[in-house]
Amino acid sequence: MTQSAIGIVGLGVMGANLALNLSHKGFRLSVYNRTAALTSAFMHAHGQGRAIAVADSLQDLVSQLGSPRVILLMVTAGPAVEAIIEQLLPWLDAGDILIDGGNSYYQDTDRRWRELAAKGIHFVGMGVSGGEDGARFGPSLMPGGAAAAWPTIRDMFQTIAAQVDGLPCCQWLGDGGAGHYVKMIHNGIEYGDMQLIAEVCHLMQHALGLSHDAMADCFAAWNGGRLESYLVQITALILRQRDRDGRPLVDSILDQAGQKGTGVWTAQDALDEAVPLTLITEAVHARMLSARKSERLAAAALLGSVPTRVPVAQRAMYLDALHDALYAAKLVSYTQGFMLMQSAATKHGWALPFGDIALLWRAGCIIRSRFLGDIKNSFARDPVPPSLLQDPFFAAEVKNAEAGWRKAVMLAVGHGIAAPALSSALAFYDGYRCAYGSSNIIQAQRDCFGAHTYQRLDRDAASHFHTRWLGDGGEEKLP
Repeated sequence: MTQSAIGIVGLGVMGANLALNLSHKGFRLSVYNRTAALTSAFMHAHGQGRAIAVADSLQDLVSQLGSPRVILLMVTAGPAVEAIIEQLLPWLDAGDILIDGGNSYYQDTDRRWRELAAKGIHFVGMGVSGGEDGARFGPSLMPGGAAAAWPTIRDMFQTIAAQVDGLPCCQWLGDGGAGHYVKMIHNGIEYGDMQLIAEVCHLMQHALGLSHDAMADCFAAWNGGRLESYLVQITALILRQRDRDGRPLVDSILDQAGQKGTGVWTAQDALDEAVPLTLITEAVHARMLSARKSERLAAAALLGSVPTRVPVAQRAMYLDALHDALYAAKLVSYTQGFMLMQSAATKHGWALPFGDIALLWRAGCIIRSRFLGDIKNSFARDPVPPSLLQDPFFAAEVKNAEAGWRKAVMLAVGHGIAAPALSSALAFYDGYRCAYGSSNIIQAQRDCFGAHTYQRLDRDAASHFHTRWLGDGGEEKLP
């Protein structure tokens, strides 16, 4: 019996499309799904003429694989992954490779990597981005975990990954949970990008009074320039879609955004790392606020929520401003995302290849954007700038967009339209470039009510002081 190069557990949308991708690229595979009917439907639709074997059980799946066995888990993150691993372990040998291709929390992946290493099993956590089309025709893949597994699986996954300029969007990222961590940051940036675009659409429709076709024309035109990206491209497509009655379909979609947790994980990790991930965090909060539909309806009736519209003659000016605001805020989103990855790399001892990570996202993934090559260039500089906003290219780009960015935020504020991501990104930018901020007041307050001390600009940085604010006003230098 000819043995398969890889086994796949889970034939949902992503698992099925990755299986077809692997098969199309010439890899023989075995598939297993807990629900046999789903396996039968997959084979009926796609199995003819393909080197795909069906396994009736996990034990059967393992028996069909060559050594070392390579098994890709495409099941729901959490307990399902734990359950499959436990069921597979009795049939695996030292040196076999388990790959979790779901959106697992990176700390879970790190724990599994350590636990399975003790049993001689090589565990890999691999982020997969691109949706069903990416999975089928070339995803962005972000593997990390047991480095010993990489020589065995490298050719397979680089072959099925998206390709740009002859380079696969699949590179090894590091030990433990590094791959799933990078995927988490990817998804956090995705949250931010989607929220920014949604805010711009809302301003176009309700502040500028544009038709959906006019909005679609704008996004299509923007996709031909600096804003070229997958999400901008599909937004134009979405805005043109009509319902059965001929009206724009998006206006019939309930305005409650779902989420599966990766954005929340990103925001929580930023708090743990003390990284100001303001834009992505606001995007997460915006989804949470959208879920309070009944409250928003009641508040609209009580507080009023009818935005005013700008004169038609001013539309072009504001559209230019919205373009610049979206571009500048996207740059802030990536800046914050890479700041968080840099902090996490230091904490966890990962040698994350930041420039290569940008290249991984150039194709096959949801956040692919035109300027990712410029991020690669930033990390190739010597010395590497402390953040993208201090890179010459990005500093110039944000400065050029700043006036329009401010105009767009003022448009939102002046017309009563929420734009938390656009405005928080601008606040971050203004705070980041402020050499002397307002936190001296906070430090004085903390020292006044809690004797938390402060440092002085005109004294040794290592010295701490306390003022008797409610007494004689004297100052004490503390050891």
